[in-house]
This record gives sequence, structure tokens and C-alpha cells, in this order.
Amino acid sequence: MKKLKKTYSYALASALYLTILSIITAVVSYLSFFKSLGLIAIIIFGVILFVTSFFIIQYRAEHFIYQRIKKLYKNISILDINDLKRDNITTDIEEFTKTVQEYVEDKKEEIANLTERDSFRRDFLGNVAHELKTPLFTVQGYILTLIEGAAENPEIRDKYLERANKGVERLTSIVKDLDMIAKLETDGMRMKMEPFNILELIQTVFDLFEMKAKKKNIRLIFDKLYEFPMFVKGDVERIEQVLINLVVNSIKYGKVGGLTTASVEAYNENKFIIKISDDGEGIKQEHIPRLFERFYRVDQSRSREQGGSGLGLSIVKHIIEAHNETILLKSTFGKGSEFSFTLEKAT
Repeated sequence: MKKLKKTYSYALASALYLTILSIITAVVSYLSFFKSLGLIAIIIFGVILFVTSFFIIQYRAEHFIYQRIKKLYKNISILDINDLKRDNITTDIEEFTKTVQEYVEDKKEEIANLTERDSFRRDFLGNVAHELKTPLFTVQGYILTLIEGAAENPEIRDKYLERANKGVERLTSIVKDLDMIAKLETDGMRMKMEPFNILELIQTVFDLFEMKAKKKNIRLIFDKLYEFPMFVKGDVERIEQVLINLVVNSIKYGKVGGLTTASVEAYNENKFIIKISDDGEGIKQEHIPRLFERFYRVDQSRSREQGGSGLGLSIVKHIIEAHNETILLKSTFGKGSEFSFTLEKAT
């Protein structure tokens, strides 16, 4: 024998409850009141029966819906049974549909975010493997060549050892940058906020890379003569890393005989904006939104020839955001780029 539909079971049970209630009410009314009160007693007990029936039907309907939804929560793995509250169940189908729709939209957004993260994780692991593989194979190749006899020739030995050392330096750079990003993303690297002269720090970075710039005949200059120091508040070591990455980037992609220019201006009454600009090759507009992503390169082959970990601009973004500040980029392809970031004025 086929089982009754759930709705039929619900209807039969509700009808049974109401029938029993009606019989009891009728018997009690007849024995106790009808003989003496007549029509008034019928009206009173009719009202009582109506109100009682309403609450019984309402409770039964909510209970029926709750049990069905509870079963759905148990069967669908993405739904948490603890999210289901008895008080949220209603017989208002329109309101109930709206509630379910909102819940579904939230879950869809959550699933989309998880899917995006998983895709990003796969891409990231693939990029890390690729970046590490190139210098590793390079170092391995030179070392194997030396082991197989090339070490007997002093000139070849020195050349290959130098090249292998460059590969090791690149590996070290990638690992250090990955470690820094991991610490920044997990709040493992706390910012040591203190006042310092941003002009002095920029000059220190210029002095550090003066020889590197001279190889391409690039001049590192300020946009004007600053008569007074300009004090900002931040983590001086981390901001130095930001300036190093931006200056190195401007030299790497700057044109031979060009300029890398630094400037510090008032952004508003509480902040300065620090700009590092060059007159190099610039960046096409379609690349700008993704330029701060880890390992994203505008020109894969040329970028790898230039060296670096491919994480420099991502580190810049993480450090500036860890200061609760803003990083900006303006670029015109063929004319140059301007990276800028804000810092709080020291009081």
C-alpha cells in the first residue's frame, strides 16, 4: 500500500484534532450550558472553537513546514542545520520565499568567493612552481656541467659559478618576498609606527641604487629643492622597502638616458602623497588593474630577463594597505608611469 502524501497526512491529522475538539466542546456545552443558556452558550463556544481551531491549524502548518525544511537542511551538505531557527518559520509563503531567496543568494555569494579563492590558490601555486623552476634548473645545469669536467677550465668554471650564483640570488629573492607577503597577509608582521623624514629616506634609496641607475644612464632626482624636512608617520623599514621596489622598478623599465623623479606633496591636511615617476615605456591600460597581483607580468619573457621575483608591486600594495593608506598608479603607454602612495603627516 502506497504511503499517503505528506500533505494528506498533515490534513488528516489536523482534521482529527479538530473533530475531537468539536465533539468534546459539543458534549461539554450541552451538558453544562446549553440547557440553561441556550443561544448565548452556542455563540460563546463557537467563538472559542474558532479561536482554538485557528491556533491549532497555525501551529500544525508551521510544524509541518519546519519538519520539511529541517529534512532539506540535513540532505543538502552546504546548509547548516544550526542556521535553522524554529521562530523563523512562517506560513506566509511570500515572506518565506523571500527569506529562502535571501539565504540562497548569500550561499551563492559564499560559494563564488570560495571558488574564486580556490582558483587563485591554484594559479598562485602554479606561478610559484614556475618561478622557482627556472632558476633551479639553471643552477642545476651549471653545476652538472662543472661536475662533468668544465671545472678544470678556470675561465669556464668562474663564469658558470657566477651564473649559478645569480640563479641562487634569484631563488633567495623569491623566497624572501614570499615570506614577507605571507607575514603581511597573516598579520605576522606588525607595523612599528614612528615619525621620520620621508625626504631623507628617499635620498637614502637613491644613493643605494645610484650605480644601478648609471648603467642605463638614468638620473635619480627630486622634482624640486626641498628646503625643509617633511615628517611622516609609518614603519620606516617597510616604507623603505616600498621605495626600493618602486625605484628599482622605475630603473628596470625606464628608458636609457631617462629620469626617475621623486616628489612629496600635501594630499590633504592630514596626509602627504609620495610619488615615484619615470619616463620609460609605460603600461597599457588593460594591464593596470592586475599590475599589483602576485607574479603578474606585463611582458612575461622580458620581465624574466630583467630578473626579480615578480612580487615587488604586490609587496608594495600589502605594506601600504597595512598602514591603512592608499597606493595609486597612473601610466601612459610609451610615455612613462607614476606610482604614488599616501602617508600620515607626523604631528
